[in-house]
Amino acid sequence: MKKILTLVLIALLSLSFIFAEAQEEKPSVVEKSEETSLSEIQVQRPEKIVVYAQVPEDWTFPCLWAWSKDGQNAFENWPGNQMIKDDNNPGWYYTYVPGFVDSVIVNANDGSIQTSDYAIEGKNAWITISNPETVSVSFDSLTGSTLPEYSEMYSVFAQLDPTWENPSIWAWENETGKNAFKTRPGREMKQNADGFYSMDIPVWCDSIIINANEGLVQTSDIKDIDPSSVWLIVAQDATFEVSYVDPNAVIVPDIKVYAKVPSTWDSPCIWAWSHPDGTNAFVNWPGQALEKTEDNWYVSDAPGWINSVIINGNEGSVQTSDIRIDSGKDIYITVNGPDSFELSYK
Repeated sequence: MKKILTLVLIALLSLSFIFAEAQEEKPSVVEKSEETSLSEIQVQRPEKIVVYAQVPEDWTFPCLWAWSKDGQNAFENWPGNQMIKDDNNPGWYYTYVPGFVDSVIVNANDGSIQTSDYAIEGKNAWITISNPETVSVSFDSLTGSTLPEYSEMYSVFAQLDPTWENPSIWAWENETGKNAFKTRPGREMKQNADGFYSMDIPVWCDSIIINANEGLVQTSDIKDIDPSSVWLIVAQDATFEVSYVDPNAVIVPDIKVYAKVPSTWDSPCIWAWSHPDGTNAFVNWPGQALEKTEDNWYVSDAPGWINSVIINGNEGSVQTSDIRIDSGKDIYITVNGPDSFELSYK
């Protein structure tokens, strides 16, 4: 009997050894149809990133200017996107920007004070500003793990009776009662050069109240607002008019910009804007290409409201200084070099 048991144990041990050996010899196969190098892998950036800024107390209504390495601006006009006060993190402001953004400038006081350029390269960033020369950038959150809710925004402009001081806006979604801001009277509005006050609010807000004098005067509920730029005229008695057309807008016909440039300036372009508000005529530097005419001038159409231009060439690597012009007139610019040009109207 013992002999039989011994033989059985030997047989079992042999089978275990064979099984273990077979397991060791079995290769771990990862099928790969094609070799791919790391250099071929494209890093996928997020569609939106958030940029926070902590600014000095005398920096009012901070804004963010942002762009990519290839010169694509995130916003149309300097000083950029007005940043939003974070109710949950006192002293911090934030805004969302497209994921293509590589560099940013934080500015305030209508763009009259600003930091230098700072690289963020498509990452969420927290920028702490002691003064324009003392700035630190962190890519680790300094405001907790929860990011603010992202929403597209639209602008509300309000012209108020002079007795309405320090106005604020309260905004909400009428159907649900969801508020855009944490506490009344809401978010302080910024006064612009044209006399209107303004503030951006989330597109899901379809109802607003304009109030002033620390909430002592206010409009009634202004409901069914379209999520588009809206202008309000508010009288002393709190009555109001609503319009979706800028009352200050003036339609000016396009102009022709003619330029002659040095022979070494290839593919000349025009960059144009409105000074001092910074509204750009074109989205990306170096601007709009000039087309050569039969008489060796280059020409391009441009909006009639522009009052400042730059002529550049060689993909924007050579350029004139800023050239101030009269709005609404065709112009002729003869460029002798980066620091020399002649301007005329014909």
